[in-house]
Amino acid sequence: MVMDSKAMQKLKPYLGVVFLQFGSAGFGIVAKAALNQGSSNYTFSVYRNAIAAALFIPFAFFLERKIRPTMTFSIFWKILLLSLFDPVIGQNMFYAGMKYSSATFASAMCNLIPAHFCLGLDTQIETVNLKSVRSNAKIMGTLVTVGGAMIMTLIVGPIIGLPWTHKSQDSNASTSVEDPVKGAIMIGTGCLGYSLFYTLQAITLKSYPAGLSLTAMVCSLLGTIVTFLAERGNTSVWALGWDAKLLAYVYGGVISSGITYYLSGVIMKEKGPVFVTAFNPLSMVKYCRNYEFFHFC
Repeated sequence: MVMDSKAMQKLKPYLGVVFLQFGSAGFGIVAKAALNQGSSNYTFSVYRNAIAAALFIPFAFFLERKIRPTMTFSIFWKILLLSLFDPVIGQNMFYAGMKYSSATFASAMCNLIPAHFCLGLDTQIETVNLKSVRSNAKIMGTLVTVGGAMIMTLIVGPIIGLPWTHKSQDSNASTSVEDPVKGAIMIGTGCLGYSLFYTLQAITLKSYPAGLSLTAMVCSLLGTIVTFLAERGNTSVWALGWDAKLLAYVYGGVISSGITYYLSGVIMKEKGPVFVTAFNPLSMVKYCRNYEFFHFC
């Protein structure tokens, strides 16, 4: 029983990151549907993070009231930067790029996120020992994921239908205006924002270990301010209805913002940011299975 308990403790981080990637894959599908229905990428980010904040604020208030560290100027600026890197830069650029591409394409581009391993070296979060098998594996893994993202970005082959493919989904996927180059640039910028977010999150958790409170504060009003500036005078973007847009907002807020921010922080404390992002290519497989077609080079 003791051995089983120890084995389960070692297995938890792996189960956690697999869950995160499954959640990410599902979000890509509903997000693309919402964007195709005319959702603004700015509004998308605001609603997503507002839902996440509303969900996590009560838990943070009651569960961490005795362990929450004192807010300092240094911690405040780190949290402000976190809310800039992901909710503003990462999410807005990712959604804007997805409008010009597909969920599968966006998932392939997200394989760039493990390249934040290089950022981790600059901030001394990760260390490299060329004599170590683990370090060499991290380097090779980073090269493979970045190389794969570049291949899928630059080389587009024919769609190969699988036995379970439905033609209606393929036709729906092609109805939006596509510009792979513009989409790749925007999604790549979004991935840079995500990478900076994960790196800074690992640093912030060392001085502010209250994960629930950190999640609630990251989902701040900064994105709302940006949206009002970008969409001033256009009140229609705030309209809500019982459609794919509402589903995407709720799914994104609960899974992709709230649970992902908190769970990735918990895993990061034990395994580091590179471990969390190293499983990103798994979402590519789930995207392809859910979207029911593959692009082969």
